[in-house]
Amino acid sequence: MIHQYQLNGYNIVLDTYSGSVHVVDDLAYDIIALFENHSADDIITKMLAKHADNESITVHEIRETIAAVEELKADGQLFTEDEYKNLSVDLTKRQTYLKALCFNVAHTCNLSCDYCFASQGKYNGDRAIMSFEVGKRAIDYLLENSGPHRNLDIDFFGGEPLMAWNVVKQIVAYARSKEVAFKKRFRFTFTTNGMLLNDEVTEFLNKEMYNVVLSLDGRKEVHDHLRMTVTGKGSYEHIVPKFKEFVKKRGDREYYVRGTYTHNNVDFTNDIFHIADLGFDKLSMEPVICDPSEPYALTEADLPEIYNQYEILANEMIRRGKNGKGFTFYHYMLDLSEGPCIQKRLTGCGSGTEYLAVTPWGELFPCHQFVGDQQYSMGNIWDGITKPDIQTQFKVSNCYSKPDCEDCWAKLYCSGGCPANNLHATGSLNGTYPFSCDIFKKRVECSMMVKVDESLRAMETEEDAVRER
Repeated sequence: MIHQYQLNGYNIVLDTYSGSVHVVDDLAYDIIALFENHSADDIITKMLAKHADNESITVHEIRETIAAVEELKADGQLFTEDEYKNLSVDLTKRQTYLKALCFNVAHTCNLSCDYCFASQGKYNGDRAIMSFEVGKRAIDYLLENSGPHRNLDIDFFGGEPLMAWNVVKQIVAYARSKEVAFKKRFRFTFTTNGMLLNDEVTEFLNKEMYNVVLSLDGRKEVHDHLRMTVTGKGSYEHIVPKFKEFVKKRGDREYYVRGTYTHNNVDFTNDIFHIADLGFDKLSMEPVICDPSEPYALTEADLPEIYNQYEILANEMIRRGKNGKGFTFYHYMLDLSEGPCIQKRLTGCGSGTEYLAVTPWGELFPCHQFVGDQQYSMGNIWDGITKPDIQTQFKVSNCYSKPDCEDCWAKLYCSGGCPANNLHATGSLNGTYPFSCDIFKKRVECSMMVKVDESLRAMETEEDAVRER
């Protein structure tokens, strides 16, 4: 399967199943588009007609380009066959072990964000804080069910997890106390709105957390419109100084400033650039997922501008990178040489199998986005998985189990999309959410173009260095 597109002056060709990315001239780009369904003579005739104004494009040049395409095909870099379909069936039969837990330590929040998928942190239920007893048992459950996994991940989430601060510290200490005996290593991630950040919290998070996610939607007027305190005041002025101080003290450890864009700010690159100009260099901006009836919901009519915004972002990242002011954008982190293994590409995030969410009272769900939906309550940390049929649904769900993914060039990059989004949009884990798919594919195209530009600039720099020697 081949995907071709043109962006920022580049002709880019992706071979889906080998993962090979080619940057080609106009002639090769057109020939590749015809290669599988036309004879060499037909291609020559069409190319001479299309490029009649270009005297350098001769029959000889066209034949040489066709031969180069044939060589790439023979080398397994173009028009490769799908070798993964049968593997996807085998993966559904594999034994899985728990690798990560999302600790919903606080089903409560000190902000009242209109678009919160968790209903202002309550997950459509009662407000609650996880006890240390539940947290301790959840750590034990993860250890007992982790099998051969050495690195175990814990995400502290909410609501606002800083409202369960003492419990978080106890859970971390308990997990650390088990590492040597079990020959495991815990990696902690913490997501916070920043309202309760202080020196003590900053010191602890920077010592213990593998990654920290800081919630900021961008420009003050955008952020304050939907991210307000329970008293109706905007939170921007309160958290931005705290975030700056936190990141300053974090050094080179991982963090992300994560925002959400809505129908209110489809020009979201202005928010990304605003955050970057504040001095943050690891950024993420996600499309809102909400009831389509909400006034801030993204619509099909927004898609052309959303596509445009991702292109603007890609071009600006290139420009800033050249000027030594580059930043990382989470969804453009694409490794073209040593990306995720094929199992990860097929199965995705591992929700429901290798990754589960645990509530303040110890109930297990496939991930944090399913919490509160009793249809997907899988069991608890004392009795384990009591509804294995739910886990089976997630195990057999991958990019080959979804009919809409069959002919999609991006399926090995998204693994069939987010299970929660697919379920909420279609009523089925094996459905697909076209709106989300369209955005994802545009992001892959843009991220691939950025990587192409980086690679070509690196090659030019190396060539310049060789000439100077």
